[in-house]
Amino acid sequence: MSLKIKIDAEIKTSMLQRNQDRLRALRSIKSLILLAETEKGNKIELDEATEISILSKASKQRKDSLAIYKEQGREDLAKKEQEELEVINEFLPSQLSEEEIKKELQKIIATTGAKSPQEAGKVIGVAMKTLAGKADGKTISTILKDLLQ
Repeated sequence: MSLKIKIDAEIKTSMLQRNQDRLRALRSIKSLILLAETEKGNKIELDEATEISILSKASKQRKDSLAIYKEQGREDLAKKEQEELEVINEFLPSQLSEEEIKKELQKIIATTGAKSPQEAGKVIGVAMKTLAGKADGKTISTILKDLLQ
């Protein structure tokens, strides 16, 4: 079942339960998906990797906004961002731990043959495709730097 169909079902459930906070988050996800589908003027069905990419980007945006709102003492806005982030994360694959990311990166380093930080580009490209939606790019980059030193 595609993400769009799951989101539609969740929207209906949220409407019946009168859960406005969840409904707002689900509608924002659906909006992002619809925009991506009609982006170039043609209606296309998105594949799972693209859907995960869209959700990952939305999750990162919410995390950044959440940090800014907390820093500025705007707890009301921070609460909304946190609620939306939780709903978005329900539809993302489970995130890997740092130890799991490290193991995956070690495998990728072995297959690419990278030995120094200058060769990180070879590894990061493969790692981002392999770990898409399962790990944050910043975390991958930090662990990779430690492994290539």
